[in-house]
Amino acid sequence: MLVVIALGGNALLRRNERPEPEIQAAHMREAAAAIAVVAAEHDVVVTHGNGPQIGLLALQAAALTDGPRTPLDLLGAESEGLIGYLIERELKTALPGREVATLLTMVEVDPADPGFLHPSKPIGPLYSADEASQLESEHGWTFTNEGGRRRRVVPSPRPRRILELSTIRLLAGNGVLVICAGGGGIPVTLSADGAIHGVEAVIDKDRAAALLAEDLGAEALLLLTDVEAVYRDWGAANSQPIAQLTPGEAATLNLDPGSMGPKVEAALGFVDRTGGRAGIGALGAASEILQGRAGTAIR
Repeated sequence: MLVVIALGGNALLRRNERPEPEIQAAHMREAAAAIAVVAAEHDVVVTHGNGPQIGLLALQAAALTDGPRTPLDLLGAESEGLIGYLIERELKTALPGREVATLLTMVEVDPADPGFLHPSKPIGPLYSADEASQLESEHGWTFTNEGGRRRRVVPSPRPRRILELSTIRLLAGNGVLVICAGGGGIPVTLSADGAIHGVEAVIDKDRAAALLAEDLGAEALLLLTDVEAVYRDWGAANSQPIAQLTPGEAATLNLDPGSMGPKVEAALGFVDRTGGRAGIGALGAASEILQGRAGTAIR
């Protein structure tokens, strides 16, 4: 069975954690251990988020005032290489003898996508109101409220086509565990003459993962994050994890549009279009989620 595993950016760097190499490496080892259990029995393609990492790269780039501004597509490529390297390094240790490859992946978006007009994808760390106001003034960034703090949001157009799909299919079909489409992929547009142009955006990783799984003909899609399931009344004293979720039930939930909302949307879409299975849950429970014994199963 071919399984696409999507690792959430917050699963690789927890909320409010410092982006220290040792901390990220420890989380990567946890991710690799969970993936290795699934990969022992199935073909696996891995994708991952990059929200915390690309936000920090953008902040570092903005601190360099004596040069041109680094666009988000280049920062996305940097984050793909950085995170992909860390995951690949740990997977090669966890799966000795298994071929593992990280592939920088471009994903085509529509230049007229309304997402460009309404920034919604949260990236980077949390700020106080004063810090956010200063960054907004200095760089023209857009912010949203998140848990009483402020976080930067950027345009998030929908993915249309994965340009390296045939390469991913070739590698996966020959037994290679592929790490690709990190951070939703590098957002690009194509002109009439076929020229490729990077764009200032970050594609939602979960939507890209669902598109990747569908186009590869995967039987299962796992969306792994830093919580163990989708919750009803998340944040409330009476919140409850949901073991199984249908489209009708999902419509009654008030899901965070910056985190759990896109995961549920992507999982429902994948199951609806392919008839495959999808699950959402904690990083360390990947195998149990695939078996329907943990997390939230999408029906």
